Amino acid sequence: MIPAAGLGTRFLPATKELPKELLPVLDRPVIQWAVEEAVASGADEIVLVLAEGKEALAAHLRPDPALEHLLEERGKTAELEAVRHAGNLSRVTVARQAAPRGLGDAVLCAANAVGDRTFLCMLADDLSLAEPPVLRQLWNAHEELGTSILALMRVPKEQISRYGCAEIAETRGKLHRVSGLVEKPPAAEAKSEFAVMGRYVLTPAIFAALRETQPGALGEIQLTDGIGRMLETEEVWGVEFDGELLDVGTPSGWLATNMRLAREHPEFQSAVAAIDGTGGA
Repeated sequence: MIPAAGLGTRFLPATKELPKELLPVLDRPVIQWAVEEAVASGADEIVLVLAEGKEALAAHLRPDPALEHLLEERGKTAELEAVRHAGNLSRVTVARQAAPRGLGDAVLCAANAVGDRTFLCMLADDLSLAEPPVLRQLWNAHEELGTSILALMRVPKEQISRYGCAEIAETRGKLHRVSGLVEKPPAAEAKSEFAVMGRYVLTPAIFAALRETQPGALGEIQLTDGIGRMLETEEVWGVEFDGELLDVGTPSGWLATNMRLAREHPEFQSAVAAIDGTGGA
């Protein structure tokens, strides 16, 4: 499940009409990077949670026979392969979020599409730079423990107020049993240095928990609050994952990620080297 119903306000005016998940990172859009990670982690179906006007996300992930035929006629083999790859990554189902009522509400909107299944959930705002992918590391932990699994990252205490924070009751190497969650706590009140990142394995119990979760001050239902309620009935663990999650959800993070990946990409590294060599002139 990929919740992608947000307004993309951080990227305005670029995202006035264009969903932020279609902004490119090198040669493909953010949403494709996310789906490729999910498929590499074992997902066999993608559930997109979309708001009205974001249908282009699903269209990008579906076959486009007319475009494919045109590229084939013109002998554009590389472009044809790229388009076919994007349109055949996975089966795509769309769920709708009628109003921006928070991440927890977005997850709940996908309940009928997911059904009574444990599922991977990811935010496309971060790109996985890890082997195996971060989602796969979470699924491996789920197969070992049988519980919901959260992606955890240690952050400096002064930065914890930017994230959901996990309270830890037990540790087994890089596995940590979660006993509580607080969304963006003040640094002085944080129970740990573990931030909850945008990757999850969730059991179907999350849907009942979210239905019982009250909206916060902004009228939004927080996923962290729903997971906290789920802790009343079952264990939740976290994985301190290997590798990195690169920010593509803010303009500065998106730009830095493009530059970093371009330096390592054979097609783009010479262009970046030319910029670096002239001091950005």
